[in-house]
Amino acid sequence: MSTSGIGRIFVSVEVAEKIKLLPSDPGVYQFRDSEGKIIYVGKAKNLKNRVSSYFSKSADHSGKTRVMVRKIRDLSYIVVDTELDALLLENNLIKKYRPRYNILLKDDKTYPWICVKNERFPRVIATRKKIDDGSRYFGPYASVKVMNTLLTLIHRLYKIRTCNYVLSEENIKAGKFRVCLEYHIGNCRGPCEGKISVEEYMAQIEEIVGIVKGDISSVIGHLETRMHKAAEELEFELAQELKEKIDSLKDYRGRSAVVNPSIGNVDVLTVISDLHTGFVNYMKVVDGAVIQSHTMTFKKGLEVTDADILTQGVAEIKSTQHLAKEVLVSIEPLVDLPDHRFAVPQRGDKKLLLDLSLRNAKYYMLDRDRRSRLTDPSKYADRLMDRMKKDLSLKEEPRHIECFDNSNLHGTNAVAACVVFRNGKPQKKEYRHFNIRTVDGPDDYASMREVVYRRYKRLLDEGESLPQLIVIDGGKGQLSAALESLDKLGIRGKMAVIGIAKRLEEIYFPGDSTPLYIDKRSETLKVLQQIRDEAHRFSITHHRKKRSNAAVKTELTSIPGIGKATAQKLLHTFRSAAGVKRADLETLTEVIGESKARMVRTWFDA
Repeated sequence: MSTSGIGRIFVSVEVAEKIKLLPSDPGVYQFRDSEGKIIYVGKAKNLKNRVSSYFSKSADHSGKTRVMVRKIRDLSYIVVDTELDALLLENNLIKKYRPRYNILLKDDKTYPWICVKNERFPRVIATRKKIDDGSRYFGPYASVKVMNTLLTLIHRLYKIRTCNYVLSEENIKAGKFRVCLEYHIGNCRGPCEGKISVEEYMAQIEEIVGIVKGDISSVIGHLETRMHKAAEELEFELAQELKEKIDSLKDYRGRSAVVNPSIGNVDVLTVISDLHTGFVNYMKVVDGAVIQSHTMTFKKGLEVTDADILTQGVAEIKSTQHLAKEVLVSIEPLVDLPDHRFAVPQRGDKKLLLDLSLRNAKYYMLDRDRRSRLTDPSKYADRLMDRMKKDLSLKEEPRHIECFDNSNLHGTNAVAACVVFRNGKPQKKEYRHFNIRTVDGPDDYASMREVVYRRYKRLLDEGESLPQLIVIDGGKGQLSAALESLDKLGIRGKMAVIGIAKRLEEIYFPGDSTPLYIDKRSETLKVLQQIRDEAHRFSITHHRKKRSNAAVKTELTSIPGIGKATAQKLLHTFRSAAGVKRADLETLTEVIGESKARMVRTWFDA
C-alpha cells in the first residue's frame, strides 16, 4: 500500500488526496478500515481542519486515537448546514453503526426532546425517551441549556400544569384533587379543580407548539421589552438574566434537516449533472433521522436527461436495499412504482432534506473534478483542451490563452492588463500590465487597440510564440478594436479571437453579429470566466496602485524637501494628506524627524 507522510503520521495516498479535497463546511466524517468497515464517526464545524488534525505532526493524541489513525484506510463525509446538524447527524450514525472507537472514546448518548404529552390537560416536559403514546416530540436538542431556557420561558409565559394527575372529566367533577402551591403562586391556572376550560388550556398548548417549532420571534420580542423595562427600573440583575435568555434563544434553531420526527421514514434522491456525468445522492431517513448518505455516478450518454439519470438511481437503490414507501426527489423520475410514492416538496421540512441531499451531490461532483486535476493533471488538461476546442469551434486546442482588460476612472490613470493561461491554468509570471500612452480621456476602444498592438508587436519582435486564443473582456466594440491591431500587424487569422460580455456571459466571434451562449455548467465557460475575472483583477490592482502613487506625488511631494519615501511614510501613518495636515508638530516629529516635520507643518500652516 502506498503511503504519504503528513508530519510524523503516515497515511495512504488515497486518504491524503481526499483530505486535500475536503470542504471547510460543517459536517460529519467517517473513517473506515481496510475492510471498509466504519471505525469512527466524528462531527466538525470545519471538516477540512478537523480531519487534517488527526494527521498533523503537532497533534497530541491519546494512545487509543493513535491506534485508530494507523488503521484508517478510507474516509467519507456528509455536509450539513450548521454545527448543530453535524452534532445530531453524528449521534444518528453512531447509534446505527456503533463504530468501535466511538464506543471506546465517548459515550453513546441520546439527546433530549421537548414532549407535549397526549393528555386531557397536556404537560410540557423534557425527556430522553420517545414513547409511541400519541404525544408530540420536538427536537432533539444538542444544547440542554437552550432546551431548559425554552422550557423555563414556556412555563413563565403560559400557566400550564406540572403535576401528573389523571385529569379526566370524572375525576375533576368528583373533586379528587386540590390546587397546590403552583396555583397559589400564580404558576398554574388550576385545571385540577376545573378553574380553566379544556378549550382555553389547549389554546395555550397550541401557542407553545408554535414556539418549539421555531416561531420564537414573538417570545424574543416579549423578553426584550421586559429587559428594557427592567433596565429602566434599575433592576440590572433581572435585565442581565433576561439578556442571557434572549441570547440563548437567538442561538436556538427550531428546525433541523438532520432530525425531524414529523417526517418519519422516507428516502431522498436528488440529481445533478454536467455535460458528461450524472450524480445521484441518496439519503435514508428512519424515524425522521438521517442515517445514511452516499452519491452514485452515472455516465451521461447522448440526449440523456437528469430524469433519466434519476431513474437509474432509483433502480440502483431498489436493487440493493429496501426503498421507503415515500421517496422525496428533486425531479420526477421516468418510472412508476406501484408501492412507492414520489414527491417533489417545494417548502417545509421535507424541502430542507431535499436541499441537504442536493448540496452533498454538488460537493461530490466538485470533488470528482478536483480529484481528477490532482491525480492526473495532464489527462485533465487534455480533456479540457479538447472540450474547449469543440465548444468554441477552434482549429486547434487553446493551450496558450491570453486575455486583455482595460481600467480607468473618469479617463484618468488609464491602464490595461494581459493575463496568460497555459493548459487551463494561470501563469502569473507571464502577466503584463500597460500604462496607456496614446489615448486621452475614457476611450476603451482606442485603449484596447493600443495594448493589443503593443503586446503582439513585442512578441513578434522577440520571436516569441503567439497564443492559440485571445480573449477580449468586452463586447463587439472592444473585439473590433483588437482585430484592427491584429490586422495592422498582419497576424489576424493566426490565432482565434473572441470577446466575452459580462452581463449574460455572451461569447462574440469576429464577423458574427449573433453571440454564442455556452452551457452554464460547461468547463469551457468556467475557464473563460476565470481568465476574464483574473484579467479584471490584475488590471484593477495596477490601476489602484497608479492612483495611489499619483495621490502621493500631487499631495505631499509638492512640499519642498519632502520626497516620495517620506510622503509614503506619512500616508502609512496618517492614512491621507488631510490626516497629515491635522497632525501637530510633535506627532509629525515622531514619524519623520524634527527637520522634515517643520517643513510639513510650515507648508500647511502657510
